[in-house]
Amino acid sequence: MGMTDHQPQFQTRCISSLAKVFADGALSEAPRNRGTALWSETYAFQVAYRSANSLYPLRVVVSSELAPWTIVRSVGLSPSELPTFAHSDDYVLRKAPGLYPDPLYPLPEAGLRAYPGQWRALWVTVELPTRAAWEAAAGSSGSEDVRAFALDIRFEDEAGTSLGSERFVLDVLPAELPEQRLIHTEWMHCDCLAVYYKTEIFGEKHWELIERYVENAVRHGMNMLLTPLFTPPLDTEIGGERPTVQLIDVERTPEGEYRFGFGKLLRWVEMCDRAGIRYLEFSHLFTQWGAKHAPKIVATVTEGGETREQRIFGWETDAAGESYRHFLSRFLPALDGFIREHKLEDRSYFHVSDEPNLEQLEDYRRASAILKEHLGAYPFIEALSDYGFYEQGLVPVPIPANDHIDKFLENGVPGLWTYYCCGQSVDVSNRFFNMPSARNRILGYQLYKYGIKGFLQWGFNFWHTQHSREAIDPYRVTDAGGAFPSGDAFAVYPGEEGPLDSIRWEVFREALQDLRACELLESLAGRQEVLELLDAGLPEPITFRNYPREASWLLAKRAEINERIAKLAGV
Repeated sequence: MGMTDHQPQFQTRCISSLAKVFADGALSEAPRNRGTALWSETYAFQVAYRSANSLYPLRVVVSSELAPWTIVRSVGLSPSELPTFAHSDDYVLRKAPGLYPDPLYPLPEAGLRAYPGQWRALWVTVELPTRAAWEAAAGSSGSEDVRAFALDIRFEDEAGTSLGSERFVLDVLPAELPEQRLIHTEWMHCDCLAVYYKTEIFGEKHWELIERYVENAVRHGMNMLLTPLFTPPLDTEIGGERPTVQLIDVERTPEGEYRFGFGKLLRWVEMCDRAGIRYLEFSHLFTQWGAKHAPKIVATVTEGGETREQRIFGWETDAAGESYRHFLSRFLPALDGFIREHKLEDRSYFHVSDEPNLEQLEDYRRASAILKEHLGAYPFIEALSDYGFYEQGLVPVPIPANDHIDKFLENGVPGLWTYYCCGQSVDVSNRFFNMPSARNRILGYQLYKYGIKGFLQWGFNFWHTQHSREAIDPYRVTDAGGAFPSGDAFAVYPGEEGPLDSIRWEVFREALQDLRACELLESLAGRQEVLELLDAGLPEPITFRNYPREASWLLAKRAEINERIAKLAGV
């Protein structure tokens, strides 16, 4: 049902996944009722709707051959008191505090509620199976033809009367999206899960929740998982503590020696194998911002005939002091033995300290030397922005922010990664609430063009205030207590039994699918042709700072890539 001068009682419009529908604004997004995808891809679009009057219950009916693979969710609103820092650019949708479209809720059994005069949206996700799975389910043969699937989304009132409908046609092309090669990690904070859901840390309920969140992350392209050997020393107030999240059981004997239990770590690895996690990112073994102290480590201690659990290292521990050195000299060989016993050598990555700067270079150097004495055979990765750490050989795999990556690119650093967080708010890609979804999705093409090997983001589910001083309700506080722009600290919301996605998390998956489509085309036509295709018709080549701003360009470019793939794959 289209919009008219007389404004019908109920209006609908099919729009792309790159739109953000604000309840207090006009809907200027152009209709979009057709798209293309490859087998094994997750494709999304939206259906916006508006009622002239309050309407409840509003029901949604989906009719399509793809219905078994289709999920319809309601786009909810989240409050933002800090949409942006003062130094941000103007490539945003808004800068004012308010309600932003972000969480994706399951459709309520009782029906939706339409508010008078407010545009709202449905998020329609089609999780396309492999081509073989489709043919087996449909009982069809392996035709090379493009399959055009119609999806009809109908709105009904309580009596079952149709209020309006939209048809979207998805052309599935005769090719399959390949497996992701990019290494992708988003830091999962196990303590936040335990605190929010009020569960015992590493009790059975906690393990169930962790696995559900990991499975969600894998579906969105995450294949590396932050593994808390000890409570990760991340975003923790100096002198403060986060809840103890420690996979290694430590026992200190009366003689001052150590014994280690790896049972929980083995369970973690087995969970990763089930969920599809390929790489283990072992948590930092020194504190953030300078490697000056040990992380929080808890042990079972026997002294004077009494056994108790206590913290044995933390902020009071000198990173280079004899006590922590002695501990590491016992622990690291034992960990190395565990890795080798379970054949994890090619899956294991290590950190020293997060986000060091040049003023802390010597402290970092000392800490790094302690670890590499025992773990020199493994790759070390680090989020940092100062080229000096790589230049001096301290960080073999640097992870510069996408607004500090130029010097690393100019010097041809091999195997380069990148990241972004709250500070990347000028020119470059990011995924704050107030940013257009196109600014989120463009990253896929940038990662491809520059041959980036890995991507890191720190906030998969950080549901604390800055420095972990307090726990927050992420449905009410989205900016870590006024510290980070909304959208930086978490990508998923806590549902009753597991994670709920956000628009930003879904669109980021689309970015990674764009990257995989480029890699597929490269396998058919060569890298040079793909690079020329990406930059074709642009006033200047794509960089991390310069790129097309229009969602229409992104959608058209992906359709063009798909068409080339289909043509070449069918030869």
